[in-house]
Amino acid sequence: MNNFIYEYPIKTFFGEGCVGQHLGSQLQNYGKTVLLAYGQGSIKKNGIYEEISSILKAAGKTIVDFAGIMPNPTYDKVQEGAALVRENHVDFILAVGGGSVIDCCKVVAAQAKTDQDIWEMEFSGHRYPDKWVPMGAVVTAAGTGSEMNSGAVITNESKMIKAGVFGAHADFAFLDTAYTLSLPAGQVLSGAFDTLSHAMETYLGTSDQDNVSDDVALAVMRNTVVNMRRLLVDVNDRQARSNLMWDAAMAENGILKCGRLTDFQAHQIEHQLGAYTDCNHGQGLAVIHPAYYRHIVGDALEKFTRFAKVVFEVDTAEAGVEALAAFIRECGLPVRLGELKSKVEITPEVLRKVADSCNIIGSNPRQLDKEEIYQILMECI
Repeated sequence: MNNFIYEYPIKTFFGEGCVGQHLGSQLQNYGKTVLLAYGQGSIKKNGIYEEISSILKAAGKTIVDFAGIMPNPTYDKVQEGAALVRENHVDFILAVGGGSVIDCCKVVAAQAKTDQDIWEMEFSGHRYPDKWVPMGAVVTAAGTGSEMNSGAVITNESKMIKAGVFGAHADFAFLDTAYTLSLPAGQVLSGAFDTLSHAMETYLGTSDQDNVSDDVALAVMRNTVVNMRRLLVDVNDRQARSNLMWDAAMAENGILKCGRLTDFQAHQIEHQLGAYTDCNHGQGLAVIHPAYYRHIVGDALEKFTRFAKVVFEVDTAEAGVEALAAFIRECGLPVRLGELKSKVEITPEVLRKVADSCNIIGSNPRQLDKEEIYQILMECI
């Protein structure tokens, strides 16, 4: 294993009822004005907004609403949130939602503490935030594991780039399964596929043999597949939803990445696909992964073979890739780009732009070039 330093600062509350039991006590550690951030309004329909607002008021907090955070949050939305924080002298940010809401808030928290443009600071200056407005996260849609780290994925529409931006990490996170029960099956499964993707991409990076991080990653992958299949039988299986929520957290709390490099090339391809199409992230990954893995399976035969045997109980590397593709179909997830909901028609010309603007990862089993990325995308049509 490579040398590493591991620190995990996020206090995590897990289980049904944990928000009602513990959020109020955590809020006592922060100032009076709270930015309550959420998405398109579903939390007002399912009662979560009312419950959390009541807890905030009982704790003596003044609430500033930051609503309308979209899937694939935009950089303009980040700036809108940062302006709200500054104008209202916000002391604490509470992100209530899935990965998009939490990602947006992590960058809002950092942007509000500097006059510099965070995007330019990171991508041009290669400098990263070291101070931010404190924040917490209440997860209502599991899959991204965003509550577990300081990374965020933001779409800069003016630059046509969707990319990782570093911001704040939450001081605490609440993972209450009951808050996810109103989500439809398709959304739960696409989120869970993102979890599977995180673990696969971490596992397939470079590492030595018999690495404990690999063993844990394989366990997370196997458990994710098992519980996704349980939801196919009963979408209201609370235990399966609970297990998937913790799988998502485990995939992105840093444990799987200790002592190793990672391969997140499929994520990089999907990010740029999302920049042009605004497609659902988990669904985009479901389309891309099998095509990408067919290209690189020969470059990591031992790892793919282990993946095949542990996760899907088949004997060969190639059979493991095809088992993954079959599992995606079994879950009803998209298998072709034409099945994705897109703001533009997905044409070869659009895919050429996606490939040409895609970030290239160097730590995967074999480094791709932009022409091969284009080939992979064309195979997904």
